[in-house]
Amino acid sequence: MKNEHDLNRRKFLGSASILAVGLCVVPKLVFSSPKKESYLLKLLQESPVITIMRAAATAEIVPTKLRGNITMLEGSGGNISVLHGPEGKLMVDAGIGVSKPNVSAALSNIDSLPLKFLINTHWHFDHTDGNSWLHEAGATIVAQENTRKHMEIQTRVEDWDYTFPPAPKAALPTINFKQKHTMKFNGETIELDHYNPSHTDSDISVYFKKADVLHVADTFWNGHYPFIDYNTGGNINGMIEAAQRNVKRTTNKTIVIPGHGPVGNKSHLIEFRDMLITIRDKVAGLKKQGMTLDQVIAAKPTATFDAKWGGFVINGSLFTMLVYKGL
Repeated sequence: MKNEHDLNRRKFLGSASILAVGLCVVPKLVFSSPKKESYLLKLLQESPVITIMRAAATAEIVPTKLRGNITMLEGSGGNISVLHGPEGKLMVDAGIGVSKPNVSAALSNIDSLPLKFLINTHWHFDHTDGNSWLHEAGATIVAQENTRKHMEIQTRVEDWDYTFPPAPKAALPTINFKQKHTMKFNGETIELDHYNPSHTDSDISVYFKKADVLHVADTFWNGHYPFIDYNTGGNINGMIEAAQRNVKRTTNKTIVIPGHGPVGNKSHLIEFRDMLITIRDKVAGLKKQGMTLDQVIAAKPTATFDAKWGGFVINGSLFTMLVYKGL
């Protein structure tokens, strides 16, 4: 099992799990003259949701041991965290259902005790698709009330060209809260806190107080431009607000689990926040000048950040579109 300090970003980016952890799947997009909002779809033969699910079926699940009996699992959709101890296991996020054999094996490798709780950080499929089998394995599912709201109805995400059917009853969270919820488990205090609409309208942070480990999920993509889901309440200004809140919530000792990317810390959160603010302000300035989206993309407002942030699943052109869309 890897230690947190042994994470190798190059190995992570080159791993077979890249397709499984993205929310869009083409790493280097070029938009010459886009005419619609769903630009990504011009380059795809199928919805990225289908591509991601296919990749998740064989993705390697990579464990990283943190502190306080907490382990992060990478490879099945969004990052998963697991708290284990004499009372059993508690998971944060469920990954993708087709990853069940590999996720199940990774859980068994942590210890043989049963799963008791599953917390969903938001409604997106790469964080909740495994809910059904984990509930059947014994987990009581906990989430912010908007997560259940989106899961129990048909939900369309235009930029993925995909309509999600209502989730089966077994997959739905049964403990639902509005703003805050606190749990005690394995000697740990776990604080759940709802963000204002940011990545979606259902995002929460999960803080393991004793261990000082903060799971912020898709309000932070470590080293990558993030996806923003406007169909279910996300927006660029909310992402910046969430990023600022994450910075204030942490100290230099806090371990930060992002939705996608390697384990981070306060300095990574600051860098992410500053990147979002700078690009938002550049795009807003160009839009105020009356530029169309085509013109703003051609002006390359993300150029100074693309080498670091644009090499994963969302490049500068697509991220410019996502920012422009929210201004």
